[in-house]
Amino acid sequence: MDVPGAVERAIGAVLGSAVGDSLGAPFEFGPEGAFSARFPHPGHGDEMCGGGGWNPGEATDDTQMAVLTAESLLDCGGLDLPDVFRRFQRWAASDPKDIGLQTEAVLTSGDPWDTAAALHFQVSQRAAGNGALMRAAPSAVRFARHGRESTMNAARRLSALTHGDRAAWEGTAALHELIRVALTGGNPLSAVPTTLAALHPDHRPRYETVLSPGWHPDRATEFNGAVWPCLGSAVWALRTTASYEEAVRAAIDLGGDTDTVAAVTGALAGAVYGVDAIPPRWLGPLHIPLPGFDGRVLDAQDMARLAEKLLERPGDG
Repeated sequence: MDVPGAVERAIGAVLGSAVGDSLGAPFEFGPEGAFSARFPHPGHGDEMCGGGGWNPGEATDDTQMAVLTAESLLDCGGLDLPDVFRRFQRWAASDPKDIGLQTEAVLTSGDPWDTAAALHFQVSQRAAGNGALMRAAPSAVRFARHGRESTMNAARRLSALTHGDRAAWEGTAALHELIRVALTGGNPLSAVPTTLAALHPDHRPRYETVLSPGWHPDRATEFNGAVWPCLGSAVWALRTTASYEEAVRAAIDLGGDTDTVAAVTGALAGAVYGVDAIPPRWLGPLHIPLPGFDGRVLDAQDMARLAEKLLERPGDG
C-alpha cells in the first residue's frame, strides 16, 4: 500500500471527520453494536442510511462548525477569534437541526465573544462536553506546520470560545497534537506520552487514564459526550483497528454520542491512513448544509478543497 503524503493526510483528516459524523449520526444515543448489527458485512447495504432526523449522508453540527472554523481561518488568513465566534452565532441563530445545549447557551447569550463561555461556566459549572473536540480537524490541519506548542495553543483558544472548562481546552489540544503528528507521517499512538506531558498538569491525570493502552471505553466513568471519554474512545478505536473503515465502525459501535465519537475517530484515522482509505461509497452521499449561510451545501469535493487550502495557505499562525 502506498504511504499517503501530506496532502492526502490533510484531506483524510478533514474529510474523514465529516464522513464519521455523517455515518454516526443516525445511531446517536443508540445501543452498542447497532451499526454492525444493521450492516454486518462492510459494503453490503446502504451504510449512509440516514435516520433520526438526518438524511442519508447529511453531516451534523459537528462538521458544520468545523466548516465555519475552516472558512474563517482561510478568509482571515489566520486565527481571528471574534470572526469565528460571529460565524458560530450566525449559524446558531438559524435554527440548525442539532446544536449542543451548552454551545447554544453560549452563542445565544448576547455576551461578548471573549467572555461568553467563561460566564456560562461560572453559572453552570458544566462545560466539559465534546463540542469543541468535534470541530477540530480543520484547525489541526491549519496549525500543524507551526509545531506542537502553536497547534495546541490554537486548539485551546478555539475551544474556549464555547467551553469555559479547561478540561475541554486540554482535550482539544491533545487531539490537535495527535493529528499534527499523523500529518507528518508519525504514529500518533507513539506520541501520546509527549502529548500528555504538554497538557495542563491539573487535567493531565484524567487524560492519562483514557489514553493509556489498557483503557477500554467500557471503563469510562462518564458518558462519551464528555470530552475525555470521547477522545479516549477515538484513540482506542484507532489503536485496536487496522484501517480507516474499521476504526470508524468500531467508534459507532460504541453507542452513545456516535456522531461525535466517529467524527473525532475519523479525523485521527483519516490523518493516519489518508483520504484514499475512506471508502468511496461513503463519500458520494456526503453533504454538509450550512444553516444561516445562504442555503449553501458542501460536498466531499468541497471539503477536500478546504483541506488543501488549509494546508497550503500561509498565515500568521
